[in-house]
Amino acid sequence: MREGLVIRTTGSWYRVLSAGTEPIDCRLRGNYRLRGSKQTNPVAVGDRVLFEMQADGTGLIHEVQDRRNYIVRRATKLSKQTHVIAANIDLLCIVATLGLPRTSTGFIDRLLVTAEAYHIPAAILFNKSDLLANDELRAMQHDLSHLYRSISYPVLEISALTGSGLDEVKQLIGGKTVLFSGHSGVGKSALLNALSPGLGLKVGSLSDWSLKGRHTTTFAEIFPLLTAHYPLPTYLIDTPGIKEFGMVDFNRQELSHFFPEMRAVLPECHFANCTHRHEPGCAVLQAVADGRISAERYHNYLSILEDVESPTN
Repeated sequence: MREGLVIRTTGSWYRVLSAGTEPIDCRLRGNYRLRGSKQTNPVAVGDRVLFEMQADGTGLIHEVQDRRNYIVRRATKLSKQTHVIAANIDLLCIVATLGLPRTSTGFIDRLLVTAEAYHIPAAILFNKSDLLANDELRAMQHDLSHLYRSISYPVLEISALTGSGLDEVKQLIGGKTVLFSGHSGVGKSALLNALSPGLGLKVGSLSDWSLKGRHTTTFAEIFPLLTAHYPLPTYLIDTPGIKEFGMVDFNRQELSHFFPEMRAVLPECHFANCTHRHEPGCAVLQAVADGRISAERYHNYLSILEDVESPTN
């Protein structure tokens, strides 16, 4: 039996990187199931698996080893099933843009909350900083960068096109398995190409009618980086662009714990089961009123809370 790292998933086939060999195309053993799981994909990129070689040169996966962590989202908007985007992640890099397309703070905060819940460090990369069309957008990016840095998230303002900020990105990701996630069109593939020349990932353009990105990545894939810039093993995970990020497996009582600025004041709430909507003596509401918690982040908390309380969760 061999051990390997799943670096690509396409339908029922999984490409596995194993020591001393070229990547091997593997199938999953026919009767394999994740016990009690609602997940649509029993194997995800980043999984460590045990497999055996077959006579035709392919592999047969017998076991998916326990995951250290993973990022999961709702498979479809109204579904109770979940889809694992990637597993065993050291860092989530949220690639965002404030020009075209526009990334909302609601989308950013949903990814950050999920990362907090699954104990995955996260950073925000504002890409296409060279293309901000006016002072208003530049001021907005500056203010958002300050906001997220104030609650301890690393934020870099970068340009995959000009190379601005890429040295800082390389320092951030070196020696880690890094998941890059964001809307289509924010430049994830262009960024990965810039971080590792030679990858040759397809780069798309914006749709003329919607001003949103076209999907150029159609499946999740891990790219090992072994260059002079990355003396330690570094793996970049490219994923298809996400339009919406459905929250799953959360409950109303724990949600506020995944907002670091709320977590800091929760012990001061009068009620232990406070939802931070209207309760008297709520420390979160007081902090919002005082300007110690961003009103926009609080609004995003309420939006996520509505999702968490919906029947599909």
